[in-house]
Amino acid sequence: MSDESDTPALGKLDRAFLERVVYPNLGAAREDVVVGPAHGVDFGVLEVGGEAVVTATDPLSILPALGLERAGRLAIDICLTDVAVSGVGPTHVAVALTLPPEMTDDEVAAVWTGMADHAESLGVSVVTGHTARYSGVTSSWVGAATGYGVGDPADVVRPDGARPGDALVVSTGPAAEVAGLFATLFGDRLDLPAGTLETARERVDDIAAVADARAAFAAGEVTAMHDATEGGVAGGLVEMARGAGVRFDVERSAVPVAPGVEAVCAAVDVDPWQVTSCGTLLLSVAPEDAPRVVAAFEERGTPAAVVGEVSPGDGVYVDGERIEHPEVDPSWAVYRALSEE
Repeated sequence: MSDESDTPALGKLDRAFLERVVYPNLGAAREDVVVGPAHGVDFGVLEVGGEAVVTATDPLSILPALGLERAGRLAIDICLTDVAVSGVGPTHVAVALTLPPEMTDDEVAAVWTGMADHAESLGVSVVTGHTARYSGVTSSWVGAATGYGVGDPADVVRPDGARPGDALVVSTGPAAEVAGLFATLFGDRLDLPAGTLETARERVDDIAAVADARAAFAAGEVTAMHDATEGGVAGGLVEMARGAGVRFDVERSAVPVAPGVEAVCAAVDVDPWQVTSCGTLLLSVAPEDAPRVVAAFEERGTPAAVVGEVSPGDGVYVDGERIEHPEVDPSWAVYRALSEE
């Protein structure tokens, strides 16, 4: 009989498995693949007819508690953010919806309207897709989307592009996603005052980041950008530093923290730096341009700050202490436990 420790962890498969199984087995080797799958890289890049085609795929999670149109907007934005962090703006998207049988036509219409209207606001066209109901689909994970961005190859910025001397910028801050979603979905199970929960629920709107990414690239020389998803700020910074072969020094107190985040993370006993943080962007920026990049975020109402610098060496040091990648995002176990109560 196996115990709970034998159960694979929820969330992304670990780096060792990807390096052992996935990365050595990627189908045909083609010269038009400029950037292929790699740990900590949000997107791939093809070169087609002299243009860069940036592409990224993500699951679609539709949470009715957020409101169906709003849930659709957030789901599509999360996918398109993985394109936007490349420096090439998203231009197209393909959507597959695999829906639970009980989802009504009106509910599907609300989700689709939310996705399509948001795509239109970003200048993105839906080019193909698949929409159907299937038995056995019961969770919020109801399909996937693949985003594309077509642009100048010179505009592509990889997440491993940080250079010694660059400034480090963080927008939004850690755990806004977890705070917003947990307060919305499980507020009645968190021992927190009503006002704190209401504030934390506002963090859901911090998840969208495509427009933030586009504003940052327009404001200055961004040498690397990464969306702090699973593994959070800690994991994202480690991936960026490791990929570039450099050292990051970060001042913890300089990193913005949105209202409600610390309270929710304390209530569920997770480190806000280690949990999924969709909407939080991690950037290395030419030092002379860092103030303009921070200002571009703030003009959009998104908190941001210069939090450190890049130097020769390796690893990520927060207030002088080296941090490591969490490997397993602790928010998944908490989500499962709260869902089963």
